[in-house]
Order: sequence, then C-alpha cells, then structure tokens
Amino acid sequence: MLSLHDLLHQRIPGVPVTKLLVAVNLLVFAAMLAGGAGLWHSSNSVQLAWGANFGPATQDGEWWRLGSAMFLHFGAVHLTLNLWALWDAGQLVERMYGHGRFTCIYFASGLAGNLLSLVAHEGLAISGGASGAIFGVYGALLVFMWRERGNLHPRDFRWFFWGAAGFAAASLILGLLITGIDNAAHIGGFGAGVLSGTIFARPADVTEPLSRRFFRSRPLAGGVFALAIAILINQIPDRPYRWSEEVLARKEIGEFLRDDAAITRTWQNILDEGKRGGISFNELAGRIDSAVVDRYEESFEQLSQLPPNPALPSAPTVEMLRDYAERRMDASRALAEGLRAQKPEQIRDALEMAQQSRQMTQPGRGEAGKPSQETPADQRKPVR
Repeated sequence: MLSLHDLLHQRIPGVPVTKLLVAVNLLVFAAMLAGGAGLWHSSNSVQLAWGANFGPATQDGEWWRLGSAMFLHFGAVHLTLNLWALWDAGQLVERMYGHGRFTCIYFASGLAGNLLSLVAHEGLAISGGASGAIFGVYGALLVFMWRERGNLHPRDFRWFFWGAAGFAAASLILGLLITGIDNAAHIGGFGAGVLSGTIFARPADVTEPLSRRFFRSRPLAGGVFALAIAILINQIPDRPYRWSEEVLARKEIGEFLRDDAAITRTWQNILDEGKRGGISFNELAGRIDSAVVDRYEESFEQLSQLPPNPALPSAPTVEMLRDYAERRMDASRALAEGLRAQKPEQIRDALEMAQQSRQMTQPGRGEAGKPSQETPADQRKPVR
C-alpha cells in the first residue's frame, strides 16, 4: 500500500493554486507596507482602505470586502502564521481534491467565514485575514481523511487526521481565550470547508468509481450549505450608518481643517498689517470680509450640507466644527463692522470672541487640539 504522501504526489505532482495564494497574500502585504501599513501593526484607516470587512462599508454596496478581507493581514506575525498553515495544509488538500475544487473550497470557506463574522459582530468590527479560508481547507482535509480511512495506512490516518483535528481544535480554543481573534470567521470557514469537502469529494484512487455514499452525501451537504448561507444573509444586521456618508464627512473635516489653518494665517497677517499702519480701517474691514468672513461662511455651508445622520461617528466632530465656523464668522463680521464704525470696544470684543473660539474645548478634540476621526468601531479589530 502506497503511503498517502506518495499517492497524492502520484496523482498531482504540483500545487500551483497553493503557491499562487501564498504569493498573492505576500504581495498584498508588501503593497500595504508601501502604502503606509506598519510591519507589526496596521492602522484601521489602512485596513479599511485596502478592503477590510466592516459592516457599514460592506453593507453600503461594497460586498466585495467579503473577498478582499481574505488577503489582508494586520502584521507580520499574523501573516506568517496564516501562510505557514496555508502552505502546510494547502499542498495536501490541493492534491486531494484537484486544483479547481481546491480553489472552490478555499474561496467558499473564506466568504462564508467573513459572512458569519459580519453577522456575529453585528457589523461593528473591522476584520481581515486568511484563516477563515484556511480553516475551510482543514475542514476539507478532515472530510477526505475520514472518507478514505479504510483505504489508508493506519499510521497515515492517525498522523494526518488527528493532527489536523488537533490543530483546528486548539486554534478554536485559543480564539475563545484570546481577545482580538475572529473565531466567528474560523467557525464559519471550518463548517463551509467540511460541507465543501463533502460536495467536492472524490476517492483517493481516481481510477475507482464513486460509491453510493458519495452520491448520497453530496446533495445533503449542498442543501445544508445553501440553507446556512440563506440563514446568514437573513440575519445580517441593519447597518448603523452608511460608510460612504462617513467617508464624505471625514473628507469635509479634513478640508475644513486645512482651510481653517489657511484662514487663520490670513487673519493674523491682516491684523499685523493693521498694527503697522499705512492702511485704512475700511480697507482692513474689506479684507476681513473677503478673506475671512466669506470663507468661513462657505465652510459653514459645506458642513451644513453633509447628511444629518447622528449615528455617523464623525457627526459630533462635524457639529463642533459647524459651531466653531459660525463663531469665527460672527467674530470676523463683528470685527469688520467695528473697524468701519471705528468703535474700539466692538473691535476689542470681536478679537476676544475670536480668541475664545480658538481656545474653546470641544468634545471630539484630540490631545493636539484637532478633532479625532477614530470611530468607536475602530477599536474593535478581530484578526484571523
């Protein structure tokens, strides 16, 4: 009796799909490093930009994130562990099932795992990683070994079956004990792998015809898989907000902060010019109207046109900036009016109002005095 290793190598000498999957994961990680990701830890903004699974974004028409998240990793350790497991099991399973069936098992498991993760975390966690698909590979491996246990050398069965089962069980237990591991994706991927392995089953010796048990189990596994996906789709939670609206709000916040810095410099230049003399009060007032008042009014209107959704993580920051822009606009207008009327008291009050608006403490400001754009959901980032 040939050993399992020899039998599989005799059937399929090469494993191009496994090699391609490893290479793609490495290339994506390298591209992310070049794009600003950290070697040991990546920021949430980088993960989201590259296609991490996140409810408000995925459910906002970006369903492709269920697939793209399979190729994202949150650091070198995360990547190394996943690719080691993929290389170790992928070579076996690709030879057990063939290139095309192995590809179907891998992607079906990864997509199902990401879908279960979306449901289990209620769309409020940023997740990514290949291990949902890898758990599916291990599930398919166990199915093959169990089906062929009577045709394999007992030593091969014990080594491969119980080794794979022990690895999967230990990983799931660690997922329960260690925070930050997306066990939902692991469980979903493993279950999909078991069902996919049953659907795509074929005997170790391809010259042998399929037995009746293969034909009986395939429709059942297919029905269970389809029912499970239908149930998960039905359980997808309502999105708390639209990610496209949050992205728009963050863009407007960034533009406002840049404009505010430029307006503040212009404001100071006008005041310095007035102190040096050589320019009339009316000219100073006209410059303040055109270079300060009008620009803050435009910024206020742009912020006011954003979707009025209080559920957006950036909503408090937008409201604070609207209030700030309005205060600066009123202070600038009052200063221009005081200069035209040549009323020192009004000028002093306007300058004091402008200073207070700059120094006011508002919710959502970070330590550096800038509004924070990190969402509560950004703090939850399961990896797998």
